[in-house]
Amino acid sequence: MAEGIKDRVAIIGMGCTKFGERWDKSPQALMVEAFIEAIEDAGIDKKDIGAAWSGTCYEEVSVGKSAIPLAVTLKLPFIAATRVENFCATGSEALRGACYAVAAGAYDICLALGVEKLKDTGYAGLPQNDTQQGTTLRFAFPNLTPPGAFAMMGTRYFAQYGLSPQEGKRALAHISVKSHHNGAMNPKAHLRREITIEEVMNAPIVAWPLGLFDCCGVSDGAAAAIVTRADMAKKFRPDPVYVKALQIAASSGEEMFYTDWDYAHVETTVRASQRAYREAGIESPREEISMMEVHDCFSITELTIYEDLGISPRGRAKEDIEAGFFDLDGKIPCQPDGGLKCFGHPIGASGLRMMYEMYKQLQGKAGPRQIKDPKFGLTHNMGGIPPLNVVSVCIAGL
Repeated sequence: MAEGIKDRVAIIGMGCTKFGERWDKSPQALMVEAFIEAIEDAGIDKKDIGAAWSGTCYEEVSVGKSAIPLAVTLKLPFIAATRVENFCATGSEALRGACYAVAAGAYDICLALGVEKLKDTGYAGLPQNDTQQGTTLRFAFPNLTPPGAFAMMGTRYFAQYGLSPQEGKRALAHISVKSHHNGAMNPKAHLRREITIEEVMNAPIVAWPLGLFDCCGVSDGAAAAIVTRADMAKKFRPDPVYVKALQIAASSGEEMFYTDWDYAHVETTVRASQRAYREAGIESPREEISMMEVHDCFSITELTIYEDLGISPRGRAKEDIEAGFFDLDGKIPCQPDGGLKCFGHPIGASGLRMMYEMYKQLQGKAGPRQIKDPKFGLTHNMGGIPPLNVVSVCIAGL
């Protein structure tokens, strides 16, 4: 019977570039920057790595369709290398490949690396092209954009749970203010300015109820992780971070086929988190999870994630938000590094960037953002848009 990978894999090194408009750096240069930090953090040499996974979504502007650019750029010594892509969950997919390979006993040490250079595309948001969207999807839903899809989730959530437009908007504003407060303390973040509730409420609308500060931007960046067998981890460092669960759920599209989906939650998040909790042995996530990095592509996404992860009761996330439950000094800080709101979203790197923050927090190395005595950290990485999406949930601890 399958038992999962709990405590079979440990992260012994991580690296993360500064995210932003990295006009002066190629994707390859960003890969090297993240990789060097990761192997120096792990105290290993590239010859110690048995296999590598690279994650990148838009091959036209990043590093191509195969893993050859990873091997060439990092001068890996003829080891197994694989390129993966799973929409915005691409970085987590790379980590999953590396972790599963180690857990299976195929390799002792593996590398996961994600990179994306989106500013070079010239798009203000994610590029919308037939290669990524699929010709059939574009013809069926020609006006379906990420802001539009999540804006509909916002209006549906407000209606379902009886929030007035003003009440709903203020709850979303608190989410963005919280994340910008945290990101202002993070030297690797793209956007590092604190904002106010009033600024969020009065910002230009992108797709109502989502305004400028409710939407994450795009950026350039890379992040990397070195993973090894749990029984070897302390040979490399005294404070490895152990993977307690790593689950992924992909939508079959059934939400579109029936009328019982309420458009106020994301079913893949529910399913992936439930499996992750079982794998990690978490019985009460609201009491046991210490911190979260979630896929806050839009503020309404983060709000519904609180409920989909089983942290806030259905329809009551607003109460937790306004009580400061998810603030840096709250019960479960969410986005302690600033999240997608402050880092932007270079697709291939985002999932690994989330894990980078969890890794540093668990080791007590997050500087002014440090959370007191964290035990379990959770990352949530979503690819696609409701209802067609994929979600990865990872739980890690010391």
